[in-house]
Amino acid sequence: GAVAAEAYAPLAAARDIIERVVVIGPAHRMPFRGVAASGAEAFATPLGRVPVDTAAIERIMTLPQVVVLNEAHRLEHSLEVQLPFLQKLLGGFRLVPLVVGDATGKQVAEVLELLWGGPETLIVISSDLSHYLGYDAARKMDAETCKAIEALRPDDIARDQACGRVPIKGLLEIARERGMEVATVDLRNSGDTAGPRDKVVGYGAWVFHETAESLARGKQKAAQSAPATRAPGAAAVSAEEILAKHGGALLRVALTSIVYGLKGGAGLKADPAKHPAVLGAAAASFVTLTLDGKLRGCIGTPVAAKPLVVDVADNAYGAAFKDNRFKPLTEAELEPLDIDISLLSASQAMKFSDEADLLAQLRPGADGLIISQGDHRSLFLPSVWETLPKPADFLSHLKVKAGLKATHWSADFKAARFTTVSTSFSGLGGEG
Repeated sequence: GAVAAEAYAPLAAARDIIERVVVIGPAHRMPFRGVAASGAEAFATPLGRVPVDTAAIERIMTLPQVVVLNEAHRLEHSLEVQLPFLQKLLGGFRLVPLVVGDATGKQVAEVLELLWGGPETLIVISSDLSHYLGYDAARKMDAETCKAIEALRPDDIARDQACGRVPIKGLLEIARERGMEVATVDLRNSGDTAGPRDKVVGYGAWVFHETAESLARGKQKAAQSAPATRAPGAAAVSAEEILAKHGGALLRVALTSIVYGLKGGAGLKADPAKHPAVLGAAAASFVTLTLDGKLRGCIGTPVAAKPLVVDVADNAYGAAFKDNRFKPLTEAELEPLDIDISLLSASQAMKFSDEADLLAQLRPGADGLIISQGDHRSLFLPSVWETLPKPADFLSHLKVKAGLKATHWSADFKAARFTTVSTSFSGLGGEG
């Protein structure tokens, strides 16, 4: 606890800056391949609930090494021991909990790159050092690990030097590439604090800092790796153009994914390589199902996290079988089913002084809206304006959907808006 506190103490100055914390540690209880995210909505400690950043998890699910594996988190302590420090030091923040199984440092580095962000994002690697050596032998081994971390040399950390060696190596890969600075703030073992010295456990605390050079490298890399909706040398393709040229193909993908689900499968596993390049670019989509003009299911992703064709296939299956407001779709409902695919623009945070100001800024019929308050979050597509045409009704119903009271308001209430472009399929009869 004291060693960890040495690293956490400086974060008090960033209490109102840090909004998201990535905590990544080794798997102790369950063997698996890759990096395990959690499907939980929040992690609970005696200090309260910490909401999970589900949008961030959706983003990293584009990587083949990332899986949602709740069982890997159920008894895992490496992440949870860090949460009380964060809860005491920071204001409201969202958690990205990741447990590393059989993976490589480079695979972890790929995950961290997608989550890197700016000053609003903190990354915490959780690990012990040497285990159950004598006091002097532990000090020698831990000193070698410390040198490897300070020199940004991931290959110099052996299997027995740290239980979280793979997450540490992932961070060191990025730190070396970006030219970051690292400072050792504490290095001790259990023999320095309590208990016998014949079998001790080593602990260390390090803080990594971005320099002007590393920030510049990070921006350059982000620009190079940003998902594009274009072929090399071609102009950007708008959502309208995508649906005009490929809307039919996307609707067939959605329908096929639903049919696979009806036959007992897990939906269509769309392969971007078998589709035009523009459908392989990351995009945010929602799939809405209706029967006789009534909602039958709606699932989507608010941020561009997967190849568009994969996102549509997954969301179509989810709308048909995973929307917890409805029972799973049946074969009898397939023929009259209407399918709508909406492509979302990037969301833009809104600035407002009070609720009246927010309502005055809304554009009925045009704006989709995302609201958040602590761990409460919800979204309405622009199509909802058809049934809730008044801004006050639109917002109050969205609050209720987020688990808030319709009259709720607070100074830290957040809202972001977006627009959509849609295409639809009516009862197996054609496209609209």
